[in-house]
Amino acid sequence: MAKSKGARGAGPSAAGEVERRALGVADEMGLELVEVTLQKESRGKCLCVYVDKEGGLSLDDCERYHKRLQPMLEDVDYDIMEVSSPGADRPVKTRRDFEKHRGELVEVRLFAARDGAKAFRGLLTDMDDDSVTITDAQDQPQVFRRREVAVVKPVIELDEDDFADVDFDALDDEE
Repeated sequence: MAKSKGARGAGPSAAGEVERRALGVADEMGLELVEVTLQKESRGKCLCVYVDKEGGLSLDDCERYHKRLQPMLEDVDYDIMEVSSPGADRPVKTRRDFEKHRGELVEVRLFAARDGAKAFRGLLTDMDDDSVTITDAQDQPQVFRRREVAVVKPVIELDEDDFADVDFDALDDEE
């Protein structure tokens, strides 16, 4: 639902206030607030709220959350509000994300190449304010300074068994 001009713009303080309110609603509903962004797009000011929960988020969860949060944002200037899950491959940013993905396969992407590569894969073994550590395929630790890391993301690997119940012919017929 589009909003009329309100008391707050699309600046950092507006996003912070929205985040405070969004966190309260998420806590009440047993959800994890992942991120709030308020940015200008070609279609107008978009308020994007990313929430998650253990076991995954349903469309109904997003709808219930949207309906609870939206009335609390009458004084925020935005045109479009989106509530969604960040996805299974959401970046590992916080300590909570690290704990969730410790020991799992991740990809570390760097801003600038190191030894001719900008992407490294390994098991996530440590992460703090200063560094990210993975253990590579040769069982060697690779330590990256946080300021050189563009993103750390879980690696989602699928094989044929993951698609055993999919009727690809039926999917082709739908197009």
